[in-house]
Amino acid sequence: MANEKNVLGGPLRLCCGNTGFTREGFCYVPLQDTGNHSVCAVLTEAFLAFSASRGNDLVTPRPEFDFPGLKAGDRWCLCAARWLEAEQAGVAPPVILEATHVASLRVIDLETLKQHARIEPV
Repeated sequence: MANEKNVLGGPLRLCCGNTGFTREGFCYVPLQDTGNHSVCAVLTEAFLAFSASRGNDLVTPRPEFDFPGLKAGDRWCLCAARWLEAEQAGVAPPVILEATHVASLRVIDLETLKQHARIEPV
């Protein structure tokens, strides 16, 4: 994880607790993460409903996978393609640019991410 960069070119910041492909709290993309879970998003009710409608229920706890279930306001490392799909549907959740990995730029252009940026204190 060392030396990983965010979409702004700086060091990748922590997204939040038990998130990301590796469940380390950072949205970096190891080689085995073919889903590119690189977007640090602040979840909304609209996005959670959209995700469920696409077959990915992020609300229901799944203890067998150590997954507590998510709610609006939680941060989570989203798949870049799903975030872009939500953006095109008008329900993209806000993103934390400093915690969004540069790998997201393979799928989403920086200007689109900036339009959905949530500014937070450092």
